[in-house]
Amino acid sequence: MTGPLVPFREIVLKVHSRCDLACDHCYIYEHADQSWRTRPKSISDEAISWTARRLAEHASEHALDSMSVILHGGEPLLAGPARLRRVCEELTAALDGIAELDLRIHTNGVQLSPRYLDLFDEFGVKVGISLDGDREANDRHRVFANGRSSHPLVLRAVELLRQDRYRHLDLGLLCTIDIRNDPVAVLDALVELEPPRVDFLLPHATWDEPPLRPDGSPTAYADWLLAVFDRWTERGRPMPVRLFESVHSTLSGGPSLTESLGLAPTDLVVIETDGQIEQVDSLKSAYEGAAATGFDVFRNAFDEVAAHPGVRTRQLGLAGVSETCRSCPVVRSCGGGLYTHRYRSSNGFDNPSVYCHDLAALVRGIEARTAPVTVSPVLTGAHDLGSEQHDLNRTLLAGLHDALDGRGGDSWDEAWGLAGVLEASGDGADGLDHVLAHPYTRTWLLDALEGLHAERPGAVGRALRLSAYVAAAAVRSGLDLPVPVDYRDGRLFLPTLGELRVAEPGEAGRVSVRAAGDGFSVEREGGGGRRTVPRGADGPDWLPVRYFTVGGGVPRFALDDLDPHRDCFEAPAAPRLGGTEAKAWAEAVGGAWRLLESAAPEQAAEAARDLSTLTPLVAGRNAERPHGYGAVGLPLAADREELALRLLRGLRRTRLRALLDLTDLYALDGSWEYRPPWERNAEVPFSGLLADTYERVGLSFLAPRFLDGVPEALDMMEGAAEPTVGGMRLLKSLREEARGVHGTSGMNILTNAMDQEPVR
Repeated sequence: MTGPLVPFREIVLKVHSRCDLACDHCYIYEHADQSWRTRPKSISDEAISWTARRLAEHASEHALDSMSVILHGGEPLLAGPARLRRVCEELTAALDGIAELDLRIHTNGVQLSPRYLDLFDEFGVKVGISLDGDREANDRHRVFANGRSSHPLVLRAVELLRQDRYRHLDLGLLCTIDIRNDPVAVLDALVELEPPRVDFLLPHATWDEPPLRPDGSPTAYADWLLAVFDRWTERGRPMPVRLFESVHSTLSGGPSLTESLGLAPTDLVVIETDGQIEQVDSLKSAYEGAAATGFDVFRNAFDEVAAHPGVRTRQLGLAGVSETCRSCPVVRSCGGGLYTHRYRSSNGFDNPSVYCHDLAALVRGIEARTAPVTVSPVLTGAHDLGSEQHDLNRTLLAGLHDALDGRGGDSWDEAWGLAGVLEASGDGADGLDHVLAHPYTRTWLLDALEGLHAERPGAVGRALRLSAYVAAAAVRSGLDLPVPVDYRDGRLFLPTLGELRVAEPGEAGRVSVRAAGDGFSVEREGGGGRRTVPRGADGPDWLPVRYFTVGGGVPRFALDDLDPHRDCFEAPAAPRLGGTEAKAWAEAVGGAWRLLESAAPEQAAEAARDLSTLTPLVAGRNAERPHGYGAVGLPLAADREELALRLLRGLRRTRLRALLDLTDLYALDGSWEYRPPWERNAEVPFSGLLADTYERVGLSFLAPRFLDGVPEALDMMEGAAEPTVGGMRLLKSLREEARGVHGTSGMNILTNAMDQEPVR
């Protein structure tokens, strides 16, 4: 097995191997592995010391910032306060100055008392308690050997933890499912105890020893859990439920939050009372010795355990699940289920979970119940995409301020302060909004942030270009606010306004910029006099950003062939166009626009609303870089038909990228590959198939041929594992949009020249 070792961040330390309850569903005492019978009841001093040493060694070698140790059993409280104090002291001392120690204990609560909780408070040990619901549910399994109920004692423990002096130690409740219990009664009983968190566990089972299904339903456990989910929702979701949170997270493109679901590699290992190091405890349900590694803390480092084939298998993610699971659309959420639950004696763990149908029904059930509130508002139309993109630029600017962390010196502080002055003024805020919303402002922000994080030479200097943006905003707002701005190579560029020659090529310095009438004035530091520059027309040293209109004066686009960050498209940006060339290009774009209005009026209206900036491109290939919403690059040499296609294609691309900036549409991109129906010999990841499909649906409004293969591609993606809830919403919208193409008027007016593939 290849790939780097995944360090262990969570250690289950068995401090006592016996229990004071006789739960008949316990995997340690009642299932296949009976190794507990040969282990010492309590962990020895030597095993504690070596465990502490191995923890410190592992954390140091892997530069871990924290490690979690869960004190477990049996029943860990049977180890007694003195032994538990020894454990806490040694572990705390060993990791001091190396990594933060997160100590926890999972208990049945029967022995819990202030004596223990005072000890746990001293060492910051968080306490989780097992409770299966109301008394009837809890006593179905969690009883003493003589059949006596444990429920009153557990409730006493929970109430003790709820006291103000101990509440900060409360981890919450752990509930093992029994589908014979009333799900509503179980949930209500847990809610009444006001736990900070609840988790529900499927009872350990394998294909050899399948779970109880009284009515034979393959989704009985999902049905039970969904009844709990509905009651939890009805009661206002009074506390987090880890199982539900995990499904919701993966459906939204996030990580799994529990080992029992998802594809995250395992980072957990178990240390028994005799110092033996084992794999995850639940494997004891599979067969005798299933959890064993042959390693112990006395002779072996944790890295040796991490290289064990059994551990490595559980770190493979998607490659570690069965072929059936790899082709299942819910695998990203269920992860093939808990590793133990896949076991069958005939072929080991190369199977779906014995709870396979339950997991699929649970994921789909939660998806159906949460999609309306989970989907990003930009996908439903509740929020404007352009406004959200503008807010994102402001967030990035704040992030740039934090990333500089004082390295920008007085120049940054001055520009940042002047931005605050503009923000406090109505007109100034409007001017700042206009400049920050410019598409290539995003390119500058991302370049500056990336350079700072990578500690590239000149990164601070790139960030200091903020002063030019502030100056442009002040000029646009007409405020009499002098803004100092650095210039380079004798040129001063003011975003959205233009470029001014202020000195000889190669010279650098600083000028003061301020609004003046319908233009602005510039005064060089150290003398040289003040110049006033009208914003509108070209001058001897002034090159303004030009604007032109299409479609009877609306919309109005910026012809941006000046911005130093505009070279971010698939073809190189053209240099500054001469007046005649710029006019001819604008007229060609106008012809393409009229064609778009005639053939695809809805698409033209969308472009008029969303696009602000057009940049001419020359022939060639270029490395694409991110830019903000509203910019499209169009070829300098193209007829109106090609320009219309490129315009629509650019709109689709910038819109999809903007959506991806704001919400996760898919996850685990690249884990599977697909053959696009329009290019059978190619294999692309989900992101590529989605981008091509999104583009082709848009282009089909001009050339219906682009719809070929789209329904098949949508089928492929809707049956895939990658799309999130938001991604599924987008696919549904794409299908509706594709259906609408057939009813669009004017489509046959287009020439055959338009019925071609987009240039790649």
